[in-house]
Amino acid sequence: MLRIRRVLKEKKLLNLIARSSRTRWMSSGTEVMSFGDGSHGALGLPTSLIGHGMDAYEPTPVTGLPSDITSVSAGHYHSLAVTSRGQLWAWGRNHEVQLGRGLLSPRDTWSEPKRVEGLDQVQVTAAFASGVVSAAIGDDGSLWVWGKSKRGQLGLGKGITEASVPSKVEALEGEKIAKVSFGWGHTLAQTVDGKLFGWGYLADGRLGKMGGLVEESPLDSSMNVVKHEEITQSTVEVAERLVLEGMEKEKDMPIVWDPCSVEELKGVEVVDIACGLDHSLVLCRDGTLLSSGSNVYGQLGRANHDMGFSPVDISFPASAIASGLGHSLAICQAKTPEGKGDATSIVSWGWNQSSQLGRPGPENVPMEVEGLAGETAILVSGGRVHSIAVTSKGEVWVWGCGRNGRLGLGSSCDEAEPIMLDSLEGCEVLQAVSGFDHNLILIAQ
Repeated sequence: MLRIRRVLKEKKLLNLIARSSRTRWMSSGTEVMSFGDGSHGALGLPTSLIGHGMDAYEPTPVTGLPSDITSVSAGHYHSLAVTSRGQLWAWGRNHEVQLGRGLLSPRDTWSEPKRVEGLDQVQVTAAFASGVVSAAIGDDGSLWVWGKSKRGQLGLGKGITEASVPSKVEALEGEKIAKVSFGWGHTLAQTVDGKLFGWGYLADGRLGKMGGLVEESPLDSSMNVVKHEEITQSTVEVAERLVLEGMEKEKDMPIVWDPCSVEELKGVEVVDIACGLDHSLVLCRDGTLLSSGSNVYGQLGRANHDMGFSPVDISFPASAIASGLGHSLAICQAKTPEGKGDATSIVSWGWNQSSQLGRPGPENVPMEVEGLAGETAILVSGGRVHSIAVTSKGEVWVWGCGRNGRLGLGSSCDEAEPIMLDSLEGCEVLQAVSGFDHNLILIAQ
């Protein structure tokens, strides 16, 4: 009974916060800014501003969007934005119809933000994107998906690999979905009451021990060839080639076509999820962080290499998680040196070829990003090989690969440690998210 009261109290508080936030956004307005790789149109910037398919090296306002955007999502090469009125807007790559406007839409308009078609009867509250699939959650907790994926990511049933218009995931009827996260070939979804569902590729146990099928992925077996070599440009090229070859072989791996409950976590209350290329992170209500899937880059962050979900080796409870292509990030609660109250720190582990971990030291061991010591991180996001965080002061910090301006610092230089994005100084930053090579920032006007 006490637990029920606590949950109801938390939900009531969250609803009050959400209503307050929506009221403030509707009265003052918001603006979306973008920067990074513009080759796929994911920046949503006018050709007259940066040139067709050009990169943006500093945060630049996305024109053509309503002034009541409440949240944004960055797919690998496309972007989504939700309004306070429940509308969904999209722009960027559309080769897999992930923009929800059909393939007949003129290609030269893909970079222009437009409303997603087919959701007129859905009050969208959140949206999430991968490389080839987009998803929206309705105010009734329903899940809608569209795009193309031969890997079962749509969750619409056996053999269904394409949805040109938003389609309801009927297998989750009766569940209230809170969040969805996409990997390269797998999907996780958590419900409002903390249940976890998964579908798509299940190799390496990235969906847990679902169906008892936890065979090794060709990605892992291929990458073991270069796993322990000194990283040079040549070995990076070999690694990238082997990844592509492994991905091709993965097309023959077993697929879970319909959303299924992750049985090994039954009875565990899930509060956050994050999928990398081929690994998964799950945050539990008690602060325990679990990982599963490929561990080629040390992205599982644990000495226990058993397949399926096992605890990450972190000393302090986590409050938020994120995943890049092959690296993992968590905001953790940690005692201050003086022992006065709690402080947050960002912990990172996994692939660090472009300094996306933001700190030196063993890559497979979760360690604090010391360059953010003293800052209170509230949001963190990972791209292909870069990372971005927002602090309680509303400041944005970036680190990792700077190619194509993806750090927003006006250059292509990599940054081994977090650097504050001073061009946003004075802005009230509400959200910052990373796609593969681009970023979206939501600010209050």
